[in-house]
Amino acid sequence: MQNKPNFRNDKMDITLDMTSIYKILSRSPGPKNKPNSNPIKPKTNPIQTQFKPKQSQFKPNQSQLLALFLIVPYTLRGSANKSKEKQMNNDITKPETLKKTRKFILWISFFSMIMLFPAKPTLAATSDNFNVRDFGAAGDGKTDDTPAFQKALDAASQANGGVVYAPVGNYFFAGHLNVPKAVTLAGIWQSVPAHNGIRDRGLPKPTDDGTTFLVTENANKENGAPFITLNTNSTLKGVVLYYPEQNVDDIPKPYPWAIAMRGKNPAVLAVEMLNPYNGIDASRNERHLIRDVHGQPIRRGILVDHIYDIGRIENVHFNPWWSMKPKLFQWQMENGEAFIFGKSDWQYVYNTFCFGYKVGYKFIKSKSGQCNGNFLGIGADNCHTALVVEHCAPYGLLITNGEFVSFKGPDPTMIGIEKTNTGSIRFVNCSFWGPCNQIAKIAGTGTVGFSDCTFVQWGGKDRKRPAIQAKSGTVLIRGCEFRQDRPQILLQKDVTRAIIAENIFTGPERIINQSEGNVKMGLNISD
Repeated sequence: MQNKPNFRNDKMDITLDMTSIYKILSRSPGPKNKPNSNPIKPKTNPIQTQFKPKQSQFKPNQSQLLALFLIVPYTLRGSANKSKEKQMNNDITKPETLKKTRKFILWISFFSMIMLFPAKPTLAATSDNFNVRDFGAAGDGKTDDTPAFQKALDAASQANGGVVYAPVGNYFFAGHLNVPKAVTLAGIWQSVPAHNGIRDRGLPKPTDDGTTFLVTENANKENGAPFITLNTNSTLKGVVLYYPEQNVDDIPKPYPWAIAMRGKNPAVLAVEMLNPYNGIDASRNERHLIRDVHGQPIRRGILVDHIYDIGRIENVHFNPWWSMKPKLFQWQMENGEAFIFGKSDWQYVYNTFCFGYKVGYKFIKSKSGQCNGNFLGIGADNCHTALVVEHCAPYGLLITNGEFVSFKGPDPTMIGIEKTNTGSIRFVNCSFWGPCNQIAKIAGTGTVGFSDCTFVQWGGKDRKRPAIQAKSGTVLIRGCEFRQDRPQILLQKDVTRAIIAENIFTGPERIINQSEGNVKMGLNISD
């Protein structure tokens, strides 16, 4: 016996099954056929032959019921005149019954619309959203949530991708996580937060709010597995990474990388790395995207290497928000490196800043090669050396709108070009100040150029050291302003070529030329 939906109202009893509904809806409410017409009637009903719903298969949703209630009253009158519907015709064709039927259907339609369009929007549960709480994550800061998170990430992977959501909580991790391809691991933050309450009393601490990951695995094992590994098309977004076992007033414990970016198009967005020993390993990938990342990585901030397709780093700010206690911060100043660039083709870096490191930006040669790229609006403050180039590609580093400050350390200098460099570096519209010993010390056989730059507060304690000291290579200094009455430029004997032109000096021109190469100077203006 097939179940049939019943619709009852006082003097009305309408019983419909799926076949009857099809018959009613398939008949035209128009004029009757002429007596002499011979319409061709199919021997079998296509609905009956092709789709024979079982009892458990017919589960109409709200939209189907609403459509049924709206359509049936317009088809009942035409169908009631058919001989095969005599039993229905006896009651339904009466005007009184039809009137009550319409009223009944209008009321049902009204309530159906209320159900379909509630007053407050609701979020439907979908297969591409996974809440870590549903997989057993506690978020109490004590229970190891590693297995629960990995289950959620694997479930999203089995669904061919999705968002694994970690709501407000302090999630303790005794292990590490692998974010599969096409999966996003997301917390609540849509913009990177700030938690400097450990350093500054009264301000938010990392466990006060939001989505916080408490990382504990591999203390004193720098070569261990990264805490989070991202893969092709996977993303980490809107979380705080905090190492609770790191001591604010001691030499830091080594840890592996907090985040490793692998595959193609991995992304880190709106993440606060409050106090990792090593921050982001952006190597062995293609088209990495690092955007809106803040924190105090202690030993290394971001490493870029083995990149053969363009990587991007945007809006990154490294500052000692976690701790400036003397022992720890001195160690960071003597050992820390904020940004390290090895092999990278066409690296793009935009709006980045670091404070309190031995080296702000470091360019090296790895087994894979060296870097070329575009660096716009970058800054380094209170670094022993703001920017160091050991190696770069022949087609070079393009550095524009930079701001560089050095005033501490054994020899505070903004720019250091090492003797190993053979590539090309250009500084355009950059500003340098201290008080420092020197603006730049240049060696190697490459080319270094300064155009439309501003130099302030150099000379050391005795104020006798030149702003720019070139030991060798090719040097271009054009259209720059030296804003203090101190020695400006020293060209030593191994400088092969130099152009010094159209600069403005405060006080008399103080250029010492010891070069045995080809040097051109002219159109410089002094007081």
